[in-house]
Amino acid sequence: MDTVYLDNAATTQMRDEVIFRMTEIMKISFGNPSSTHSYGRQSKSIIETCRKSIASHFKVSASEIVFTSGGTEADNLILRSAVRDLGVQEIITSKIEHHAILHTVEVLEKEFGINVKYVNIKPDGHIDYAHFEQLLNSKSKQLLNSKSKQLVSLMHINNEIGNKLDITKVADLCKRNKALFHSDTVQSVGHYQIDLENIPVDFIAASAHKFHGPKGVGFAFIRKNSGIKGSIFGGEQERGYRAGTEAIHNIVGLDEALKLSYKNLETERSSILDIKTYFIKKLQDVFPEVAFNGSCTDLENSTYTLINVCLPIAAEKASLLQFQLDLKGIACSKGSACQSGSSQNSHVLSQILNDEHLMRPSVRFSFSIFNTRADVDYVIEVLKEFV
Repeated sequence: MDTVYLDNAATTQMRDEVIFRMTEIMKISFGNPSSTHSYGRQSKSIIETCRKSIASHFKVSASEIVFTSGGTEADNLILRSAVRDLGVQEIITSKIEHHAILHTVEVLEKEFGINVKYVNIKPDGHIDYAHFEQLLNSKSKQLLNSKSKQLVSLMHINNEIGNKLDITKVADLCKRNKALFHSDTVQSVGHYQIDLENIPVDFIAASAHKFHGPKGVGFAFIRKNSGIKGSIFGGEQERGYRAGTEAIHNIVGLDEALKLSYKNLETERSSILDIKTYFIKKLQDVFPEVAFNGSCTDLENSTYTLINVCLPIAAEKASLLQFQLDLKGIACSKGSACQSGSSQNSHVLSQILNDEHLMRPSVRFSFSIFNTRADVDYVIEVLKEFV
């Protein structure tokens, strides 16, 4: 049986170079970075070298990079701390954000009584910028009468439909209206250059396993002098933001994966984009009535790494589609991996599809440097069985 992995938005295969570098570090640098002897100093030096290297990709200071266990922890650190430490009383977000944002905001609403506003989403999955500006301008009374702040949390690349936010436009609007701006960039770091020196984003979150690095490590970018404080207490690691002994091998893996992603960005982007456009054409040939969710066929306004397809398949066949694809060795998903096992419709698709299209099976196929056109051909042959 052939096997094809097309679920790279959930996680990616680690590069051989990353595995080699991590293994090397585990063998030679086992000292606790907080220890003052030579073993500890060596480990600490490695971590700080990685921090500087990572910061350089975004044109920021090394002190603005805080290592976390991944994107979810980074999002939680930023949102919770912003409410607790910065006087944020109002959050503007959207209903198609990752659950690391949505569930955190729901908890903050109950815990701190903050005001939450949701920007309208257009049928193509993009935010309504006119409505967004309206929300920024229509501050609640408690904001007008105090030093309380607004915070905007909008993801750069949507993890289910691939829509790309105009992050520069949103950042400029936030700055103009004196609102803080946080962006979940988990699906874009390692795939897009993000110049934080010139884009006034206050906070971002990233996760190494989305760009061929290890699981269990990521980072938060927290702009200097933001006022945010720590959320995990104990030692003084990560300048007090996150106590606990650092996983040196994971941090090295994150750094190595990011270096390779940006070093090979243009070549690999071209290769992956070729696979995406080839897949779109093949699907249209086999399923003339196929629909693509969001703007994933708009190559300017969506990521090159995924498509989300609404297939015109009969209901009796649709219920077994993903099961049959798995039996044929094809890995894909109906949405975020964090929702696997859920019987509910995707919260993202529920915001943009009509009832008729929600009844049809929608599948997310996401690509990486390890995929080929042959993978697409195999998937198409399997899908033909459902015509």
